[in-house]
Amino acid sequence: MQQPTPRGRAGARLGVGASASARWAAPIVLALVLLVVWQLLSFTTSRTFLPGPVDVLSRLAEELGHGRIYRYAGTTFVEALVGTLVSALIALPLGYLVARVRLIELAASPFLAASQAIPAIAIAPLLALWIGYGLLPIVVLCAVTAFFPMLVTTTIGIRSLDRDILEAATLDGAGWWARLRHIELPLAFPSIVAGIRAGAALSVTGAVVGEFTMGGKGLGMLLTLHRDANDTEGLFATLLLLLALAVLLFGALGLLARLAPGETSTGRATSTTSFGRTSTDRSLATTSI
Repeated sequence: MQQPTPRGRAGARLGVGASASARWAAPIVLALVLLVVWQLLSFTTSRTFLPGPVDVLSRLAEELGHGRIYRYAGTTFVEALVGTLVSALIALPLGYLVARVRLIELAASPFLAASQAIPAIAIAPLLALWIGYGLLPIVVLCAVTAFFPMLVTTTIGIRSLDRDILEAATLDGAGWWARLRHIELPLAFPSIVAGIRAGAALSVTGAVVGEFTMGGKGLGMLLTLHRDANDTEGLFATLLLLLALAVLLFGALGLLARLAPGETSTGRATSTTSFGRTSTDRSLATTSI
């Protein structure tokens, strides 16, 4: 096999570096473009209707300086985080069962699809009636909001696995738990993490909806106060903070996924090759048997 030249290896390293730089630069450039467009639009209307980004950032800095807003943000963050964890504990095992057990898929799929026609804001009054007010019903609403993306991506990730690898592992004597731990979970890991990250971002929305309808002491309540006071700058500042919370959850989960042992290239290769063989090896094994 032809070995890569030093120039080829250097080019590959430059390509990886350029890709990493683009991953950070692209959203920053887009954010700057959006801020410029926003500022230009603010010049065409009144400050009460659409304050400019400079005014909103100034108001946000003022709120952060007072320190009161941290308490509201912390409450919403805890609601969203706990809701995401609760949803993951239910959606991930169920997604695996839907992908692997045909009877469960046939029984659950129509109900899971129909559940998406019910908006979260319609569930909130029922939760208030059944559970009451406070932190618990809001966490439940966050879990419900984050549930479907986690379920779908887990199901797709498990179903998309190479059947040759799974069959080769079975021929090697791997049981259900060994296949799940060493092959299925590591290979489906990117899809599962993508669903958890999407669910976490939606969980922030669930927290705000819950605070709108069931009370609470988070940023949803602060939005209500600003709305009642016709405080447009306060509304935009709180929305920016909500955006920052969603990005924080999304990015933190992505960072944890990168730091997970199964996400490293060595761990992934080990998990794949510990049981899996190529289809040619599997054919030879079958022939010898």
